[in-house]
Amino acid sequence: MSRKTLRVTTDVGGTFTDLVCFETDHTTGKSHILTAKSDTTPPNFEQGVLNVIEKAGIAASAIDFLAHGTTVVINALTERKGAKVGLISTEGFRDILEIARGNRPDFFNLNYRKPPPFVPRYLRAELPGRLSYKGEETTPLDITALPSIIDMFRAEGVQAIAVCFLHSYTNPSHEQAVTAEIRRLWPEVSVVASHQITREWREYERTNTTVLSAYVQPVAERYLSRLRSGLTDRGFSGNLFIMQSNCGVDSVDSTAATPITMVESGPASGFWGAAELGRMIGEPNVLALDIGGTTAKCSLIENGQVRIMTDYWIERDRTSAGYPIMVPVVDLVEIGNGGGSIAWVDEFAKLHVGPKSAGASPGPAAYGRGGTDATTTDANLWLGRINRDYFCGGSVKADMEAAERALEALGEKIGVSTTDVARGIIRIANNNMTNALKLISLNRGFDPRDFTLVAFGGGGAMHAVALGMELGVRKVVIPASASVFSAWGMMMSDLRHDYFVTHLMDMTDGAESAIGTLFAEIEAAAAERFIQESVPAESIRFIRYVKLRYQNQEHTTEVQIPASDLVAGHLTDILTTFHQTYEREYTYRLDAPVEMVGVHLVASAAVGKLDMKEKPCGPPDADGALKGRRQVDYAQDGLHNAAIYDGDRLVPGMHFHGPAIVEDSGTTIVIHPGNTVSVDGYGNLHIRLFPGEAA
Repeated sequence: MSRKTLRVTTDVGGTFTDLVCFETDHTTGKSHILTAKSDTTPPNFEQGVLNVIEKAGIAASAIDFLAHGTTVVINALTERKGAKVGLISTEGFRDILEIARGNRPDFFNLNYRKPPPFVPRYLRAELPGRLSYKGEETTPLDITALPSIIDMFRAEGVQAIAVCFLHSYTNPSHEQAVTAEIRRLWPEVSVVASHQITREWREYERTNTTVLSAYVQPVAERYLSRLRSGLTDRGFSGNLFIMQSNCGVDSVDSTAATPITMVESGPASGFWGAAELGRMIGEPNVLALDIGGTTAKCSLIENGQVRIMTDYWIERDRTSAGYPIMVPVVDLVEIGNGGGSIAWVDEFAKLHVGPKSAGASPGPAAYGRGGTDATTTDANLWLGRINRDYFCGGSVKADMEAAERALEALGEKIGVSTTDVARGIIRIANNNMTNALKLISLNRGFDPRDFTLVAFGGGGAMHAVALGMELGVRKVVIPASASVFSAWGMMMSDLRHDYFVTHLMDMTDGAESAIGTLFAEIEAAAAERFIQESVPAESIRFIRYVKLRYQNQEHTTEVQIPASDLVAGHLTDILTTFHQTYEREYTYRLDAPVEMVGVHLVASAAVGKLDMKEKPCGPPDADGALKGRRQVDYAQDGLHNAAIYDGDRLVPGMHFHGPAIVEDSGTTIVIHPGNTVSVDGYGNLHIRLFPGEAA
């Protein structure tokens, strides 16, 4: 009798909910991968997860491991559909949310107004008590007024309470006392304190993070509860993990306590997958690009490491300062350009693409669901880049008449033909995404030519080659099952916690010992948390970083240090690395003292991620996968008679040249003239962009 393991991951996107299932037969050693997509189902997002499991034909009772990524937190924030929050702060600091920061984006706009705080002033209360920056109590905590504050919150319909006191990142005792008393006085209310989320300084950022976590906590808790109940009702009894914004997974209970940690869980899994894929194929330096139906996101991976930071903002653009969220989040740039991005013409007859999206319903005009706006998808269909007879893998009949009407209406506004406006949409969308890739590479001191572009998501493969050629990258890699790659990335994720702790220290002789002591304390706490989650101590791994700056500067640069005990001589190596990293990013270095501002510890443990096996290469001739030929308009590269390949029939070892199109049920890969393509042992496509390079 065979013994099988069934591992499933699901990823809720703005348009579709994706699934990847990996089944391993331990008797025969054979594995089978299954993918599926279904519509995302707002506001009941858990239904989309249950739907895609059913669509894939998987019995929930057979699933051993399920990892889940969701947009429920970011949606609750951007759509303002969270709880009514009350804030309790240190006496004299109730207005920190409105004072915020002075770094307004439009500096010369004298009429600029800061974005309104999530908690109005009448719901912000204060309590006496004060700690110093060293964590020493200078004024005792006085909770005499707390019962009346609670009564006021009740009367105003508050559903969640945020507690954030001055300097609690170094001593949480005041916050702990207040949260304990709130739970005694009002057990039903949701309450969160800043020390549960972040142990870094920056009073405004900590307060806003705590407020936003409280704002989404009831919503996220209900969502996770309904998801768990829906799975349990269908017989699921395996391990359920939730994808975090730091590229790791965590338990449902831990996530429900501080759900703000999954604010960017979907993108994080895709970028972690890109890092893992890079390690598998020997490409440690990767520009990762995820193009979905609504947005395009990108991140830079250096030496196989995804950069995690806590300087994350939502709704930050050229007209708004946005809102900070000080939790570990993958370093990414996101723009409103995806397959459903709407093309429009402004009052100056200038064509734009995005950020508004047609979503899944009504979707692009070609969906035939009543959409009248031309989108990037409609332009790709009109130009023959997407097969109108195999739209969405054949599951949707393309309404080309509706797409033509939408494109024609745009063309009339700017005085060009339907085909020219479609070309313009593609070129503008590509330009928008190229600029996003430059923000995470050139603007940070990295040369894109030193990186491989890994593109995924439903639209990544359609635009990747054009973007890569613009940036000068040497190669583009399209992963197998690119349309559900973020869900695949969750299968490669570890149980992970990131600890950022503020600690000021001069980097002078003797600092090694103090740094080692600090890390030892944090690692002990991290190990204890893992052991409580039934993780064996021997499987826990640590990575250490220090956050350094030139003395009295504002911003820091993160440097990795040895995981073992620091000894004399290590300090010189750390400082050398800091100077090099600083100069790469800012173009200069200083002959000035260096100080440590804080530390960053990555604590992780494997939870049984996939062990991918390469398949042997076969004959190089790809004619067996050839479906035919058709005219394809490559926009900037003109009209060409392209070879059309069936992606499901491409096998390891095959080679072919552009112009070509590769089609599978989830995505379309556009290969430009002069490109050379090869299929590796994992089924990934390697596209060499420039003639003369070996495949």
